Amino acid sequence: MSAETAREPGASAPSRTPQPTGIRRHRWLLGPASLLLLVLLVRAFLVTPFGIPSASMEDTLLVGDRILVSRLTTPEDLQRGDIVVFDASQAFNLRVPERGVVQTLVEAGQSLFGKGQPTDYVKRVIGLPGDRVKCCAADGRLEINGVAVDEPYVAPGAVPSTMTFDVTVPDDRFWVMGDNRGASSDSRAHLGEPGSGMVPGEDIIGKVWVRYWPLGRLGDVDQGQLSSVPAVPVPRNGE
Repeated sequence: MSAETAREPGASAPSRTPQPTGIRRHRWLLGPASLLLLVLLVRAFLVTPFGIPSASMEDTLLVGDRILVSRLTTPEDLQRGDIVVFDASQAFNLRVPERGVVQTLVEAGQSLFGKGQPTDYVKRVIGLPGDRVKCCAADGRLEINGVAVDEPYVAPGAVPSTMTFDVTVPDDRFWVMGDNRGASSDSRAHLGEPGSGMVPGEDIIGKVWVRYWPLGRLGDVDQGQLSSVPAVPVPRNGE
């Protein structure tokens, strides 16, 4: 008998610490869980997918389009003409439905594939903080800070708005409108709500970056900045 196998009479065999059965059984979950965590972190801090549910942004964004929204753009970085996704519950005084634990988990999973919350809206920034936005100028165009602006993203022949308004955007708020002006519930439709339909900067989720579906329309989304607008309102006679 060799020294390696010999042991004193009555001595027990060396014991091995067994690995907990539960850890062995669920080890396969570590990979998918890590991937899910990575996706959630990217979605929360870098880019978020969204699907377009309505015709309010036609013809720039069509129903069924899938877009990625950059969360790296801060409200201070936004320009007139940028397309943004935002939580409209505060700006548009929307009722936020109560959700149970199961529904919350289901919606979290759906959000990974671009389905946003019912209160998530996509619109174009028209007025920045401090801007005076008016409809309409004498020639029928939208007026910002006393200057009539061209809006190439509005369908040919469509009017900038059938509703007249004259508003001054408060600090840290934004006036937003859909490109399909006749079918968009935007800042105009909520002038009578608290906040007058202006979107707080803190509620802006991000700026639309790229369309990834359908593949035939893959690419950047035209932002249409209105660079010729003065930064401050133009003084008027008697004002």
